Amino acid sequence: MKIYTRTGDGGKTSVIGARVEKDDLRVEAYGTIDELNSFVGQAAAVLAKLPAEEWSDRLEQLTVIQHELFDCGSDLSYASPEPGKLKVSAEMTEKLERWIDELEENNPPLEKFILPGGSEPAALLHVCRTVCRRAERRVVSLSREQDCPDEVRKYLNRLSDYFFAAARAANVRLKVQDVEYERSAPVFRRRS
Repeated sequence: MKIYTRTGDGGKTSVIGARVEKDDLRVEAYGTIDELNSFVGQAAAVLAKLPAEEWSDRLEQLTVIQHELFDCGSDLSYASPEPGKLKVSAEMTEKLERWIDELEENNPPLEKFILPGGSEPAALLHVCRTVCRRAERRVVSLSREQDCPDEVRKYLNRLSDYFFAAARAANVRLKVQDVEYERSAPVFRRRS
């Protein structure tokens, strides 16, 4: 099987049920999710070099997330989404919320904005967070113009929160402090 088809040489590509321009909002949205998935893979590759007994939980989560990002892309690839064929569910978002809550239990209180970085794993997870936010913006743009599954947008919104919590947790695990943005006023308050 040849990897190239030449069918896209004219600037068009196929989504399920239509032929569209390669810069169509739908293609831009699932393409950004694909980019995010690549960064998640890079973060996982870095974590895989660390002691397995300390990082297997996070590696398992990142693998689940990579599969779910493929689900997001799949759901967005329909020119007209078909509810019976969609893969992203509210349960996936709820699972992310549980993971975030678990991560936050061990993270120090946060009062000010922090700079992305600290350790290499945290820096990569912050890259994942920012690319996830861009993917979410692309899905929001798509949803204003075309049919778009709501659950994908909700999942991406929660996923960016997961990456933020996971980046901070990576720094905690590696005993590296987050660096506060020096001109930040106190902006975060603990919810009771």
